[in-house]
Amino acid sequence: MCSEGGRRSQPLWRRRVSVGLDGCEDDDSGVFCWNESSSSDADASPPPGRLRRCGTWPRTRSLNAPSPIQQFGPCGRIMKNSAMVMTIQDPASQRLTWYKPPLTVLVIKKVRDVSVLSPFVQLVRWLIEEKRMVVFVEQSVMDDSLLLTNSEFTGVKDKLMTFRDGKDDLTDKIDFIICLGGDGTLLYASLLFQQSVPPVMAFHLGSLGFLTPFEFENFQEQVTNVLEGHAALTLRSRLRCIIMRKNEEVTKNTKPTNLLVLNEVVIDRGPSPYLSNIDLYLDGKHITSVQGDGLIVSTPTGSTAYAVAAGASMIHPSVPAIMVTPICPHSLSFRPIVVPAGVELKISVSPDSRNTAWVSFDGRNRQELFHGDSLRVTTSIYPVPSICAQDQISDWFDSLAECLHWNVRKRQKHLDELSDLTHSSSNDTLDSLEHTEQLDS
Repeated sequence: MCSEGGRRSQPLWRRRVSVGLDGCEDDDSGVFCWNESSSSDADASPPPGRLRRCGTWPRTRSLNAPSPIQQFGPCGRIMKNSAMVMTIQDPASQRLTWYKPPLTVLVIKKVRDVSVLSPFVQLVRWLIEEKRMVVFVEQSVMDDSLLLTNSEFTGVKDKLMTFRDGKDDLTDKIDFIICLGGDGTLLYASLLFQQSVPPVMAFHLGSLGFLTPFEFENFQEQVTNVLEGHAALTLRSRLRCIIMRKNEEVTKNTKPTNLLVLNEVVIDRGPSPYLSNIDLYLDGKHITSVQGDGLIVSTPTGSTAYAVAAGASMIHPSVPAIMVTPICPHSLSFRPIVVPAGVELKISVSPDSRNTAWVSFDGRNRQELFHGDSLRVTTSIYPVPSICAQDQISDWFDSLAECLHWNVRKRQKHLDELSDLTHSSSNDTLDSLEHTEQLDS
């Protein structure tokens, strides 16, 4: 139940995890490891009572993939490193489980869209009256004149809890999130929770809906299934972005810009007519200088957003990676690259750049980067647990087909439908075809 002030000491949901070959387990509160024995048995399990915290990780090094073999041939193997976590588990086994019944739900709806009002009222009334849940909404929703004149909404208006973005802290107050609208509602949910994020169920009521797999028609059945723990999860990684200012000292009162983004962080030339000149470092090593309109650093989730429009590949959200995509580079050979999720990127304005740069985080909080400033980007340990309508694979490929029309084309006709090759086959030669024509004549 709730602790004093309506806050819980930990969220009510967790992801089922399994211990990998290296004996490490990823938990809500951090990463835990057990002391390895000298045995190389891949099926070995951690001794009871020997789990220990490995410390605070500067960046995640987890791989959502089957456990890799750590021994190569008779003699070679990976050097033991206590600061390295090789695996979590197979993503197909990532399923939601509640260890307490969820009591509070945050409902986020698309703004300035009349078509969302009716579904919003239906959902809120059902959650309050049927499920007996405490429903949170943003204060601006309560100020909507169209909602205030809705007779069905007035009956539950006084039962809603409200919050103001940027003023009220929702950490540990929300058990479950429901989004009504497009992809922007999921991005907004990510913005609201800059640490642990409650499970998010997104209904497609917007324009594109690549990240919103649920249809609203039978919402009662679908929400009930999720509340009962019958749901698969996609853990959508986020990027932690920190701006370090050259002329600012970090004190308790002045902290650097520190944001988590779900899609991408974009560095561009802003209003300047000159090319941006940006230095890119990877784990402290200078990789290249970007000359062009800018640079996109995106998550796998963001690879199907701005990055794909700039020519990047599309990456499944369970792939542990960071994508670096130039925007209109002044070089024909500068192609997008994918780097491991565990690296740290540093982006700064080149000393000889003619202009400054501008940075935005998921399309928000746009600010200027001056000479000497730097932007540090790493993979956050706090993903967005997005609930699947079916499973990780089906949801993603359905979105590719329905939203982006991926690989949609007219199918090639069968040979029997071609008038000039009705008698030919893949084994026919020109001589045999000529012989056949002579016989027919």
